[in-house]
Amino acid sequence: MPLPTHRVTICGIPELPQHSAVGISHVLSIIDTHEPRPPALDDYLDIDHELIRFDDVVAEYPGFEACTPDHIATLLAFGERAHAVSDSHVLVHCHAGVSRSTAAAGILLCQHAPGHEEAAFLRLLRLRKHGWPNTRMVEFADRLLERDGAMMRGLLAYRRALLQEKPHLSEIIRNIGRGHELPV
Repeated sequence: MPLPTHRVTICGIPELPQHSAVGISHVLSIIDTHEPRPPALDDYLDIDHELIRFDDVVAEYPGFEACTPDHIATLLAFGERAHAVSDSHVLVHCHAGVSRSTAAAGILLCQHAPGHEEAAFLRLLRLRKHGWPNTRMVEFADRLLERDGAMMRGLLAYRRALLQEKPHLSEIIRNIGRGHELPV
């Protein structure tokens, strides 16, 4: 099956007001555990909205709530609802629109397109000019969807392509403590 035809938009909390009048049918919010509900979500009250709370970390750290398989199961259930609407337009946001939201968008694009995981992740290059999908989220989704590493390989292809376009990001990724995610 090819990639889903529904539209996907990725953003951060500050960009939410820009998208409220463009026909969004579904909103997936992934925000920090202690982050207040963004007031801008009030503009999206009459649509399918899922709010998932966990911190943007890629491992267990004291004082942070890392993503769990249950979080990803909730994300996948949301994806089923969005996929059931033929002309859906999904808005995925996290705090900055960089890590959790790009991972979620990649997962949603892969969900109904087994065998097209690389194409799904490479599509993120067109959807968001800057992003570094959360590895932990993709690992859990790969297991839950039984993709045998295909989603992780898609993520790696995305990262290679992104770094080819923007090699300076390697240093930024190292500086935020996620250098182990850089492709070798």
